[in-house]
Amino acid sequence: MFCAAIAGVDPLGLYLPPYAYAEMQILEAAVKAVGSLDDAKFADHIQKSTFDTVVGPITFGNRGEWAEPRILFVQYPGIQGGDVNQFKQAGRAVILHPARFRSGELRVPFEPMKH
Repeated sequence: MFCAAIAGVDPLGLYLPPYAYAEMQILEAAVKAVGSLDDAKFADHIQKSTFDTVVGPITFGNRGEWAEPRILFVQYPGIQGGDVNQFKQAGRAVILHPARFRSGELRVPFEPMKH
């Protein structure tokens, strides 16, 4: 079992290795399907295909973005001090994006500016 403290890494960090691996899976599948590195053919294939990866199926939108966002944007309201365990409490993380997973609204720490 992985333990961040033993490994000396941030226990709350953003871990992107699975997505980097998925990028390489997409690259491999596209090269095999197209049979070359011709930019136009390569781009056309990637835009029209769904790729099975370690993070699930990935399809791209018409601007090159993921058709379905995967990385969650969260907010942790009410954090006090430096105890990491408070981040592990059920209901502590408020998911803000993607919208289909939203569990609450953004809480802004300052009063709105008055004009």
